[in-house]
Amino acid sequence: MITNDLNTEIWVISDTHLISDSLHDNGQAFSRMQKTSQGKDLYYQEIALSAFVKMANEKKPAAIVVTGDVTFNGERTSAERFAEIFKDLKTTKLLVLPGNHDIFDGWAREFRGKKQFFTGEISPMFWKSIFSDCYRQAESADSSSLAYSVKLNPNYLLVLADSNYYGNEETTTAPHTRGFINKKELKWLKEQFIYASQNNLRPILFMHHNLFAHNPAVNKGYVIDNAVEVRRLCSKFNVKLAFSGHIHAQNIINAHDSYPTTEIVTSSFCSTDQGYGVVRLHQRHITYIRKSFKMQPYLDKNEKQNYTLMHFHNYLQNLQLGTLAAHLMQTDLEKNHDSLDLVRKMGRLFAQMNYNFYTGQNHLKNTQLAKIHSSKEYQVLIQQHPEFELYLKTLYDTSDHSNLQTKIRY
Repeated sequence: MITNDLNTEIWVISDTHLISDSLHDNGQAFSRMQKTSQGKDLYYQEIALSAFVKMANEKKPAAIVVTGDVTFNGERTSAERFAEIFKDLKTTKLLVLPGNHDIFDGWAREFRGKKQFFTGEISPMFWKSIFSDCYRQAESADSSSLAYSVKLNPNYLLVLADSNYYGNEETTTAPHTRGFINKKELKWLKEQFIYASQNNLRPILFMHHNLFAHNPAVNKGYVIDNAVEVRRLCSKFNVKLAFSGHIHAQNIINAHDSYPTTEIVTSSFCSTDQGYGVVRLHQRHITYIRKSFKMQPYLDKNEKQNYTLMHFHNYLQNLQLGTLAAHLMQTDLEKNHDSLDLVRKMGRLFAQMNYNFYTGQNHLKNTQLAKIHSSKEYQVLIQQHPEFELYLKTLYDTSDHSNLQTKIRY
């Protein structure tokens, strides 16, 4: 058991995608990888995570749970560096689970000059060895996967599932995007819920892939393949809260008539505004609030001389917006070569709508949404890209629902 405190706080982060500084020389090949990393920051994550650990040592949550994609592309050295950074935690416990990029990822590379080279991948055995402290705290561990459970306090059982497809050896192929819970792990999961029920514990489920579709237009490869089975299991044992990552967006699906489970998806820590969740667990309720990590107070003297680090959220936002806008503009410049200003506006609008969804700041009044939909840039955008129309319509929400905070009652 992590703590005897009945009023406990834990933090949740996801998709840190750390690549160890030792695996690159800031050369041409690595710069090219950064440009194609879909808005992830690859340069500064060692500093960002070290600063996050310093904040944890100051504020002392009971645990930090990382819901997968710890590494950029499954580099063993990156996982070792991640564990090394978090060894500086004084009282807070680290609990990690793997994502689809972590185990036997054939894209694991190091970068030297103009070239990239294969580097050591992470086997399940290496994962358990690198994060052995996590498994030492386990109440139970599944023999068929990397799943384990941890008793947080006298009231709550944290169940960390392994929702990933991976083989039995190193590979040169791309990582799977899809996820599932295998039959043996599903049986283990049921046993954990039974154990919780028999011991008056409330189970909280964590995994990398999603239990529900958090975007009606884009969810293939994000929701686990056997989601119906897992949802029924959660319903049968009244699992009221689940956390996941994978989609790099901040979103909350509240419990409804069919299922009692609220699922919270945490945005990627290495992009947008360094989002993380603060979860406060009490005897009769749990509160969740999404926060944005401001790391400047936790930088050392030399790091504070770095302009990018001191304006890190601006850097991350420009990285994300620039990536999204550039991708769209490359295809539209040929069609609108006589209207560069319109293409720029289309790119900015597309990027901003996505960014607001990623950060959970996607609630607008009906009048504001109508103004966007009637704008020339939006009209031309969906005319030239009808494949985006449904997706763009799903990015904003005009209801009172919040993706930034919620409360679960028992």
